[in-house]
Amino acid sequence: MTPEPLAAAPTRRRAAYWHTALTLTVLVAAVWLARRHWPVVETGAVRLAVADQGWLLVAGTAAIGTWLCAALAQQGAVPERLPQGRLVAAQFAASAANHVLPAGLGAGAVNLRFLMRCGLSAPRAATGVAVKGTAGVLVRAVLIASLAVACPGVLRVPDVSPVVLIAVALAVGVVALLAGPLRQRCRRLLGIALADIRAVHARPQRAAALWGGSLAFAVLHCVVLIAVTQAVALPLPPLRVALLYLAASSAAALLPTPGGFGSLDAALAFALTAAGAPAAGAASAVLGYRLLTVWLPLLPGLLVLGVLIRRKAL
Repeated sequence: MTPEPLAAAPTRRRAAYWHTALTLTVLVAAVWLARRHWPVVETGAVRLAVADQGWLLVAGTAAIGTWLCAALAQQGAVPERLPQGRLVAAQFAASAANHVLPAGLGAGAVNLRFLMRCGLSAPRAATGVAVKGTAGVLVRAVLIASLAVACPGVLRVPDVSPVVLIAVALAVGVVALLAGPLRQRCRRLLGIALADIRAVHARPQRAAALWGGSLAFAVLHCVVLIAVTQAVALPLPPLRVALLYLAASSAAALLPTPGGFGSLDAALAFALTAAGAPAAGAASAVLGYRLLTVWLPLLPGLLVLGVLIRRKAL
């Protein structure tokens, strides 16, 4: 074994320890909040049990559509044609893995292995995963900006001190200087990534799949929450609910909990109540959204993941 991996091993272990500690801290805080506000959670669960079944069916259908859109976006992120059936199954399995491992690591690892099994090299497979993720982030940013214009006053941009901006700029400069030995390797990987991005956008069908799938994925998640809020008769306009979901889920992504457990629930509940929803109704909406997007698909998704591993598709 070369000295470089030996030297990097303690660093990876320390990072894993800190990552695990932060995840456990957030999970403990979520359990504490749930216990403290248990009457509200219980009332929300009861309200969800008698919710409008038609709207819940719409929400469930939209949740199923998110996996198809994820598959479409992943296909658009690589020039090669991927096997459609296994691609959709991989996205279903990736969503389940994402709820087990922190900060999107599960979905990224599943998609990386799937692309490599489809014949892509490791750098190009990583590029395909990164292109899909980047497109998703950009689409969310555009949606948030558009909905913020359509729903003025819902989001408030916090005041940032110039000192903070200068400190961030200095930190970025220091990191750039210290990363000198890595520049050549990063330049090579960046060249591979840019070549793949150009190849994807040189084919209109691939570009349409990438951006259309990413847009539809985000919109359908908004539809799931909107339909659940309609099912529990939450007095909030659909566009406002979509904006609150996108903002809350983007903020929750900064905390590396598995599937946003605890962080997304708290952020969504806070956003809905701050927008004027009753606490019990907000709890019902969050429970319904998580039930349809996490808890019901979790076990089938893990089973599909096991089947794909057994068949060496991952």
